[in-house]
Amino acid sequence: MTQLSVPSTSAGLHAWLTYLEHLHHQAIDMGLDRVKQVAEQLNLLQPSAKVMTVAGTNGKGSTVRYLETILRADGYQTGVYISPHLHRYNERVRINGEQLSDAEHVAAFAAVEEARGDISLTYFEFGTLAALWLMQQRNLDVWVLEIGLGGRLDAVNIIDADVALLTSVGIDHVGFLGADRTGIAREKAGIFRPHRPAICGEPDLPATLVEQAQAQQVQLQRVGYEFFYKPQDAQHWQFRNSDIQLLDLPLPQLPLPNAATAVAALAALPLPVTLTAIKQGLEQAREPGRLQFLAATAQRPADTLLDVAHNPHAAAYLVDVLRQRYPERPVLAVVGMLQDKDIAGTLATLQPLVAQWFFADLSEPRGARAEQLQQQLPSTANVAGCFADVASAYAAALAAATPAPEGSNQQQPLVLVCGSFYTVGKIADTE
Repeated sequence: MTQLSVPSTSAGLHAWLTYLEHLHHQAIDMGLDRVKQVAEQLNLLQPSAKVMTVAGTNGKGSTVRYLETILRADGYQTGVYISPHLHRYNERVRINGEQLSDAEHVAAFAAVEEARGDISLTYFEFGTLAALWLMQQRNLDVWVLEIGLGGRLDAVNIIDADVALLTSVGIDHVGFLGADRTGIAREKAGIFRPHRPAICGEPDLPATLVEQAQAQQVQLQRVGYEFFYKPQDAQHWQFRNSDIQLLDLPLPQLPLPNAATAVAALAALPLPVTLTAIKQGLEQAREPGRLQFLAATAQRPADTLLDVAHNPHAAAYLVDVLRQRYPERPVLAVVGMLQDKDIAGTLATLQPLVAQWFFADLSEPRGARAEQLQQQLPSTANVAGCFADVASAYAAALAAATPAPEGSNQQQPLVLVCGSFYTVGKIADTE
C-alpha cells in the first residue's frame, strides 16, 4: 500500500477527507477492535454526557432530529452525530443544533491521527472518533449518535448508550447484515445494553430478538406492547406508556412512528423532559432530504418532494405519505439508485403511484445506470427517459410537470426525487 502523506492542520478539510478516503484498504471493515483501541487513547469511552444511540433500517435521521429538537427546547446542551451527509461533511456533527467549522473538524482529525499510531481506520471509523472527540470538548448534557450500518459491529457501538433506540427492521445491506429480518434485527440490537432501556419502534420485532433481549436483561420497550400512540384528530396525536399519557401532541412534518419512538426514549432517559418541550420540538423538527417539500417558484415550475427512500421499507412509507398528503396529484418520479440496493423491490413499491419515470445515472461508487433501473420495470411502465445525471432528469421532470388547463379538475403533477442520499443531495444542493 502506498504511503500516504498526512495533511497539515492548515491543509483544509478537503485534503483531510481525501486522506481519510485512502487510509484503509477497504471502505467498510466491520469490527470494533481497531476503533476501540484509538478511542481508549483519546479517552472517549466514558462520556460524562448521557448517550442515546439510534439504529434501524429506516427512520434514524428523523428520530435523531426529534430527540435533538425536543432536548434543545428544554434547554439541554446537545451533540449529534449522523451519517451520511447530503452536501457537506460538516452536516455530520451538530453542537446545540449548529454545524461546526472546517477548522474544528480538521483539529479533530489531527487529534485522531496522532492517537491512532499505526492502527488503520476506515473513513467512517476515523470520522466517528473525530465526532466523539468534538463532543467531548464541550460540556454537553446529551449525545445523540446515529448508527451508520447495522449496530453490533458499527464504530458508534464502542459507546455504551444510556438509552438505545431501534427504529425499524427491513432488508438492506444484505452483504454485511444478512438476508433475513431475524439476522438483521440481531445485528441492529447489538447496541442494546443489559439493565438499560432499549426502545423499539419496529412493530414486527422478530420473536427471537425479544427472547434474546429478555435473556440479557435489557429493559425492552416495544411499540404496541410497552408504549402506544395513535392519531387524536386531524392535527394532533397521543402517546402513552405505563407511566405517562400525553394528549394534544402536534402532528409533525416528519414520520409520526419515529416521533413516538423518540418520545418513548426521552421518557426513559434519566433526565426530565417537559411536555412543553416535547410539543415545541415536534413542531420544529425538520430534516433535509426527508419528506422535504419544495414549493414551486419561477425557477422551479413545479412542487417537488425530496426523500432519501432507497429500499422497499422506506418506499412503502413514502407511498403512504403520497396517498395521504397528495391524493389526486400525478407523481413524476426522478430516481437514481446504488447497484447494491433492492432496486426491483423499491421500484415495484413505488410503481402504483408513479405516473411517469425519469431515471438518472449515479456516478458515485456503486452507482447504478439509468438503464439498469428501467430494466426492473414492466415494459408497460411510462418511462420518460434515461438521463446521464440527476440534474438532467430533474429538469426534464420539471418541464413535463405542466400546470393543468384552467378550469379543469386535474391537479398539477408533483415531482418526486428519491432513491439515494446521492440523488436527493444533488437536487437540494441547487436550492
